[in-house]
Amino acid sequence: MFARTPRLLLRPGFPEDAPALAMAIADEAIARNLATVPWPYRVRDAEAFLATPRDPILPSLLAFERTSGAPRLVGACGLGRRPSGAVELGYWIARSDWGRGFATEACTALIEIARALDLPSLEGSYFIDNPASARVLEKLGFAPLGIVAPRRSCARGEDVPARLMRLVLRGAAVEDEDEALAA
Repeated sequence: MFARTPRLLLRPGFPEDAPALAMAIADEAIARNLATVPWPYRVRDAEAFLATPRDPILPSLLAFERTSGAPRLVGACGLGRRPSGAVELGYWIARSDWGRGFATEACTALIEIARALDLPSLEGSYFIDNPASARVLEKLGFAPLGIVAPRRSCARGEDVPARLMRLVLRGAAVEDEDEALAA
């Protein structure tokens, strides 16, 4: 699955992306705010990540800035299935590109993909000491669920309080119609 935005190309990662991936994400300030990324992050971690089988339906995409030359890796975004069965949106952006709106732009495209997949909602979360991620989720339309729960941070080696959020992709009116038809 591929997607284009005004400034980005979103595509699956390939083995040859490992060095660029390792260089972009190998920053403790990034790794500490992600649940499953180890610290320190090395090329072998990027190779393992890129070799990991993915859900054939839910995309996991690298984000490349479209330039006049070769596209430049600036981050990643994806959808993943939680143990509860809910689908969660995740993302990260290289520190050199923070504040440029790439997370919002990439995730907006990912949300459109989720709508095309007819997903009813998406979950998201952020560690409460990462307000920048909270702002991204809020801009995307996610609403807090009123739950703060511990979530593992591999890079920190501990559970960290995370605020859970949800974005409803199908309106309540559609769900009410479905319930009425089922009755």
